Amino acid sequence: MKGKIIFLVITIVLGISCRNSGTKGAEFVFPEADSVPLSEAEKLSPEAIEDIAKNISSPVEIANLLQMLEVPFSQDYLAASIDANKESTNFNKAMKLGILGADLGYLNMYEKTGSSLEVLSSIRKLAEDIKVGQFFDFETIKKLSQNKSNLDSLLFISIDSYEQIDNYLRSNDRGHLSALMIIGVWIEGQYLATQVVNKYPDKILRDRIGEQKIILNDLLMLITPYCNNSQEFTSLCKDLNILKDKYRDIRITYTQGEPVASEKDGGLVITQTETSVVEMTDEQLKGLIGITSEIRNRLILND
Repeated sequence: MKGKIIFLVITIVLGISCRNSGTKGAEFVFPEADSVPLSEAEKLSPEAIEDIAKNISSPVEIANLLQMLEVPFSQDYLAASIDANKESTNFNKAMKLGILGADLGYLNMYEKTGSSLEVLSSIRKLAEDIKVGQFFDFETIKKLSQNKSNLDSLLFISIDSYEQIDNYLRSNDRGHLSALMIIGVWIEGQYLATQVVNKYPDKILRDRIGEQKIILNDLLMLITPYCNNSQEFTSLCKDLNILKDKYRDIRITYTQGEPVASEKDGGLVITQTETSVVEMTDEQLKGLIGITSEIRNRLILND
């Protein structure tokens, strides 16, 4: 199965590479800004927002990495306390739609079909409540979930559904809900990664957690225009900035390598190579694990 799903390359990592591939010179150190100016966030083009969304919003990225690292499945990592019937605000519905999307990816990747159907039922309720249920082919997803041989198709449909929801919300002046869904996916993925690395220390996973410093900056660009929309948004922005502060002294350095030429489908493909070095102490990682757990556990509480 790992061979079949290798095409699901970690988009988060590719997103980091794409944003830095145009750097002149051999080495690039990710700069740190103290804050995201509202004027800059509001000037984000639709194309820039779409790029950020694509780099963050796939619900299976972290789950794919965990399985490739042969980390055992654990039911304890899931947001089991979420009750879709008890959510009364669109803020919570969109946020938890994202969180459960990440959990669904985790369950499907480990072929836990029984639990995934329960999560899918909650996703359906939340999606219908914010008027995006039309983008989920629930019957097909349900059938695929019950047939382990169709995991590739199931993952594709699940990812495609979330991408369609994101595009629909942004194109219908509901970008605040899209931002919440994306943040929900990311927060849950970050939670899964930090919980696992705490129990199963692994350098690859540790580095991916460190590289989320860049993704978090993108998330703040997405959410900043909405920080004063309500107390819920203000609280979320505060939490993300606290998390950003935990990343402040973590250093990420990229070194660009030589292009590699290869043949694919009868044509020449040039691949730019680069390596990254994440400088993060055990104490800094411990801080990320703690604050991520605190924020995530607060977000999964029911209204």
